[in-house]
Amino acid sequence: MSLFNDTDRLQWVHAFIAGIPYARASNMHVTEASQNHAILAMPAHGNWTGDSERQLTHPGVLTVLADTACGVAVGTALDVMEPFATLDLRMDYLRPAVADRELVCHAECHRLSRSVAFVRGEIRQPGQDEVLATVHATFMRATASARRDPSAAPNPARLSPDAQPQPVALPPTVTPALKPGVSPYVDYLNVHQSARQDDDAPLFRLPFKPELIGNPVLPALHGGVLAGFAETAMVLHLVSTMGLSDGTPPRGVDFSIDYLRSARPVDTFAQATTIRQGSRVALVQVTVWQEDQAKPVATARGHFLLPRDQA
Repeated sequence: MSLFNDTDRLQWVHAFIAGIPYARASNMHVTEASQNHAILAMPAHGNWTGDSERQLTHPGVLTVLADTACGVAVGTALDVMEPFATLDLRMDYLRPAVADRELVCHAECHRLSRSVAFVRGEIRQPGQDEVLATVHATFMRATASARRDPSAAPNPARLSPDAQPQPVALPPTVTPALKPGVSPYVDYLNVHQSARQDDDAPLFRLPFKPELIGNPVLPALHGGVLAGFAETAMVLHLVSTMGLSDGTPPRGVDFSIDYLRSARPVDTFAQATTIRQGSRVALVQVTVWQEDQAKPVATARGHFLLPRDQA
């Protein structure tokens, strides 16, 4: 499909967003689209709250919106549509987002080479002049878009609302990662945590559900959802290993993720490592995988500001 003018681009953008199950589930919508530019908005929702006590939006919600908006910006930069996929994405969190306001992401594809697209963007909330977060992402052009070999992939029928994920071998004593209501976004993702044994880092599980799909053709999980899960795993890792369950959770300073392969519509796992812990900031790295821990689908790292009472 060729994109000749802004009207054509806007039509493509609306069709693109409508075809993403996660975008539909979160009510993302396009407010503007022109060559190399896109503006996406996401309405406030109780499920997007990451910190109920302070009424702050989970940073993973910003990352999902940013990843989607950057992808749309790449599409508007192309003269002829072709498949593309996120290679890596970096978020810098300048200030927290309040939970009761819409989020808006402005994304710009500022460089389009033969193989890679480079995108940058900003996230704001209506009524505030300050930027909440900045995003930088790169996308690989002309990636595979065909559905996987049915003999090597889960049955696409699992994408129906009544579908159940295949059983996955789990460590003993797996429980919800947090008490219900502490972080509605963690509740929405239904993240579970295995009990720690000795000095082992906790293992986190993201159960598959159809609304987490970002590419319905392959099908594959939304890259932003993987990022949100990775961020969640890093925060919960610090909460668990530092004994912060009764205090203020660490707050993200920055976050970057590298996508190594598309994530299938199955349960996903993550395990984090604290690379460095200072008096005020901790650096955490996480590996995200599915059937085989030796074949991760993504790796991520981030800096987190620790509660002052832990200094």
